[in-house]
Amino acid sequence: MPTASETDLARDWARDAVIYEVYVRSFADHDGDGVGDLPGLTARLDYLAALGVDAVWLTPFYPSPWADGGYDVADYRAVDPQLGTLDDFDALVAAAHERGLRVIIDIVPNHTSAQHPWFQAALAGDREMRDRYVFRSGRGEEPPNNWQSIFRGPAWTRLPDGEWYLHLFASQQPDLNWEHPAVRAEFESILRFWLDRGVDGIRIDVAHGMIKAAGLPDAVDAGTELLEGDAQPYFDQDGVHEIYRAWRSILDTYAPRRIAVAEAWVPNQARTARYVRPDELHQAFNFEFLSTPWSAADYRRVIDGSLATMAAVGAPTTWVLSNHDVVRHASRLAAGIGGAAGGATGAGDPAATADPAVGLRRARAAILVMLALPGSVYLYQGEELGLPEVFDLPAGARQDPIFARTNGAELGRDGCRVPLPWSGDAAPYGFGPAGSRPWLPQPATWARLSVEAQARDAGSTLSLYRAALAERRRLAGLGDGVLRWLPSPAPDTLVFARDAAESTVVCVANLGATAVPLPAELPAPLLTSGPCPNSGELPADTTAWFVLTGGAGPDGWTIT
Repeated sequence: MPTASETDLARDWARDAVIYEVYVRSFADHDGDGVGDLPGLTARLDYLAALGVDAVWLTPFYPSPWADGGYDVADYRAVDPQLGTLDDFDALVAAAHERGLRVIIDIVPNHTSAQHPWFQAALAGDREMRDRYVFRSGRGEEPPNNWQSIFRGPAWTRLPDGEWYLHLFASQQPDLNWEHPAVRAEFESILRFWLDRGVDGIRIDVAHGMIKAAGLPDAVDAGTELLEGDAQPYFDQDGVHEIYRAWRSILDTYAPRRIAVAEAWVPNQARTARYVRPDELHQAFNFEFLSTPWSAADYRRVIDGSLATMAAVGAPTTWVLSNHDVVRHASRLAAGIGGAAGGATGAGDPAATADPAVGLRRARAAILVMLALPGSVYLYQGEELGLPEVFDLPAGARQDPIFARTNGAELGRDGCRVPLPWSGDAAPYGFGPAGSRPWLPQPATWARLSVEAQARDAGSTLSLYRAALAERRRLAGLGDGVLRWLPSPAPDTLVFARDAAESTVVCVANLGATAVPLPAELPAPLLTSGPCPNSGELPADTTAWFVLTGGAGPDGWTIT
């Protein structure tokens, strides 16, 4: 594999990068304990390089009691022994860089684990350590305010001495007090620790958190929606931007370029853009795009809004369809719905009963739309295999705190975190050594979805991703740049162009229920997301890429 040159590593690579999220526990199990680990990921880096991505984002691998999938961190400068060692991490970074892959890691600054030494000292009565968290007296026998946990139920837990501590997520995840200078100094030190080890970027968990409104006033309502409704006193406060300006000043001292990405579930794109102003973070996840229903009008509205608001602050737009917190889009799109944090809502979730064939067809169409848009793309492990959400996991196997805190009324996020199928006809499908038992059970139907099975099939979803990513890298007009809308052949279609010096790539997506006619002058498509038996039509739920050269093309689609 070629080594990335210093020139390549130094350029503004993130503006059009394709970044692949690895949920470490579910990617590849090297030692056979049923849990994915860093050596397992290192052994599979050739797969990611061949897929055609530019960077790998790792979910938390730190020591943790695993109350929330590792997002309850007990030690920010080490590796959980179940997942490897610091030497394993260093080997992973070196191996990734040898293959031209960059490495992004999760930083979890809103809260620690309840097992973190600071919080253990706070529980023991250390007043200074309590000041590093959000401890308050209650209102009589009631909590200090009406805030609710994102994982459902009260956001406050009372200690035997009568004081309450805040946890916007699980009770094992106490919120830090970011008004305390020791907290800020500690995370700046943590940031340098990992940057010095060679990581190329950080993804900031709950980037809209950390700062709480003065006085901790009651919420507007007791709801826990992350992307809708009125601003809440515990999220998206102006004070977070001071933190990110300080972090940016640290990132800018490193070369090659290091980036920071915000996980900020905020009400609209204008609020998102505040996180990526020139002196703050480099990117923010586009959750409005992820939440968009299957409709050409809605897609165009969100695409236009995203591009305009990011352009106003000089930041690249990001595009994402799935991650470790939402129902996989191959299932969501079957029901025509967008995503929301928190995973499946229950057995009655509309995605659970929708036609999986429709969902896969739409997922394949959606990826060709997304890869043709200007900006940076985030992929979630397994989407390149067309993996659906697993709704029927046994209750005894589920580990998401949402499932536990709702007594099973909400299924939570385990269904999108099931370990990947790599090869073979039965579990563990090459995820770990034969006979090992993955930490979440894999469906018996996944043999046909394995990497091995799909690599042999030119029409598979894996083959589509490999081809599309190769063309995105080859074609100068894709990636960062300008999008130009073109006349649409029918109401529920999207047609847009990406221009380069010698050619134009035209993306045509049919999000409607019936086939639509295409202009007769079009050349044969470069790529299609599904079969197109009639060359003069684009079937329902299908996207095609066309390359126009030398001014050729239908009226209105001519290169000028």
